[in-house]
Amino acid sequence: MKQFLSTPLMRGLLWLSAGLLAGIVLVAGIRLAMGLPATGKYLVTEHAWVFGGFVGTMAFLVGHGVMGDWFKWWRGQEMPDHREDPPGWVKYFGPSLDHKVIGIQYTVTGILLLVIGGTFALIFRTELSFEGAQFLKPDQYNTLMSLHGMVMIVSILLGIAGLMNYLIPLLIGAHDMAFPRLNAFSFWIAVPAAVWLILSMPLGGVETGWTGYPPLSVNPNKIGQQMFFLGVFVAGWSSVLGSLNLIATVVRMRAKGMTAFRMPIFVWAAIATSLIALTATQLIGLSFQMVMFQRLFGMGFFDPNKGGNPVLFQHLFWFYSHPAVYVFILPGLGVVSELLPVFVRKPLFGYKWIAMSSLGIALVGFLVWAHHMFTSGMNEYLRVPFMYSTLLVAVPTGVKFFSWVATIWKGKIDLPTPMLFVLGAIVVFLMGGLTGPPNATVSTDLHLHDTYWIVGHFHDTLFGGFVFPFFAALYYWFPKATGRRMNETLGKIHFWLMTPSFLVLSFGMMRIGLLGMRRRIFDYDPELGFQNTHIVLTIAAFLIALSVLIFIINLVNSIRKGDPATGNVWNSRSPEWQAPSPMPAHNYETPFEVVGEPYDYGLPGSKYVQFAKK
Repeated sequence: MKQFLSTPLMRGLLWLSAGLLAGIVLVAGIRLAMGLPATGKYLVTEHAWVFGGFVGTMAFLVGHGVMGDWFKWWRGQEMPDHREDPPGWVKYFGPSLDHKVIGIQYTVTGILLLVIGGTFALIFRTELSFEGAQFLKPDQYNTLMSLHGMVMIVSILLGIAGLMNYLIPLLIGAHDMAFPRLNAFSFWIAVPAAVWLILSMPLGGVETGWTGYPPLSVNPNKIGQQMFFLGVFVAGWSSVLGSLNLIATVVRMRAKGMTAFRMPIFVWAAIATSLIALTATQLIGLSFQMVMFQRLFGMGFFDPNKGGNPVLFQHLFWFYSHPAVYVFILPGLGVVSELLPVFVRKPLFGYKWIAMSSLGIALVGFLVWAHHMFTSGMNEYLRVPFMYSTLLVAVPTGVKFFSWVATIWKGKIDLPTPMLFVLGAIVVFLMGGLTGPPNATVSTDLHLHDTYWIVGHFHDTLFGGFVFPFFAALYYWFPKATGRRMNETLGKIHFWLMTPSFLVLSFGMMRIGLLGMRRRIFDYDPELGFQNTHIVLTIAAFLIALSVLIFIINLVNSIRKGDPATGNVWNSRSPEWQAPSPMPAHNYETPFEVVGEPYDYGLPGSKYVQFAKK
């Protein structure tokens, strides 16, 4: 415990607290000097909390040490390309330049936030199990529901960043990311972002849902809403900078012979994801910043009385937030395409089509945002083009499905835990895809938009597009990261407990949505007969939580006592499996050259990579 308390993480959190306090005191002092009130409902005014949050963010980064090399460089000191990490677990709590360490930091933090966000859902789902108020007040329910959505979104973004950080340099033969120090900065700035999100609970909570729509979100009595915006704004920097780094890495650091159409398919998915995140994340940051400024300085961006328009916020918000859905799912679909050939022992059918479909989804994803606004009073002549553009997304997505089915057809299928989760991802994401068109067509969306149908559809999409592939990736690459295998029995219990429970949950949500159950509500009419369904949904949610608990037990136990797995445990052609497990500090001791196609499984004599002789 003493060693943990002395880690850079704890030092950074101490600096964060000091910076928050210093910023609050500074603003309070200035307001007192100007004759303005310095205190409020939550000790001090909203201005002091927000400025303190910005100061605390910078103080965390400085105190933690992630900017230390840059400070030395600014002073004219020459910095080595790499530095050795401290031994053991301590390295995961400090700034590292090793993309593998940073990938694990991202992944573990993502899992931690996944547990926190899931716990919020269990609490308010228990409240919904029975008609009438149980143990939550309406504002508490709204806060838990709102933070469940945003914390889960941030956890998914961190999980995606973890996979891409760990895998991309290994898949393309690079020794690290293009900008290692920027890579470390991109992760550690997400830590204060998570702190501000959680801090919004004791500072009045969040009552708007995860979307933060004005005019409700400009309620001056809820400082928690402002900290919610601040947390998302800071987290956006992590996404933007990480995407820039990844694109530079793939463009500049591929192994000899790795042309565009010889790259692993996960790399194509990561490129498409990064292009979306790099170009669209600014829009949610801008929309949230405008609400923050309206609250702090009285600006009228979204206030009709001052010439503003609240619908403008929705345009800005959804221009990012719908492409963000593809940020969540494209890496997951890349995992599915990456693992399928390994376990069916066949070439990946339509490799080029799958690669191009990822870019197609990324491109069309920018043209569909307004289908979220069919019920918002948007001009009617805009509805039809957005309806058609939304339906068009099904084309590149369908390419992936048909390619997966063709790959599976007549394959020699092996069913270890990673493959089970791949198949589960295909089935669940198919349900998300099939329930999407009713939301894209104007006539049906007007009836479905604010019902639990949307909640069920969205959970299908995220579970099938990210959660199932994420678990598949963890089970698959765990031996590469640790040199040990996860327990197959516990892994299959995890899968067979989570999958039917989730299908019950999502289908149940959509059923009551069709019957008129509204989303984001604290209670429901007893005469509608929803209680029995909500009881079933709550039981299913707790079973999903139990399956995740089994996974975490398996993960922790396997790190300590898992069976050794030092070789190519999956008989994969991918370059990382031709190297020792766990990977050496600088990845490949000798460089490799790409001499064949990445997925020519089952073809005699074919070879993908060839390592140079020492």
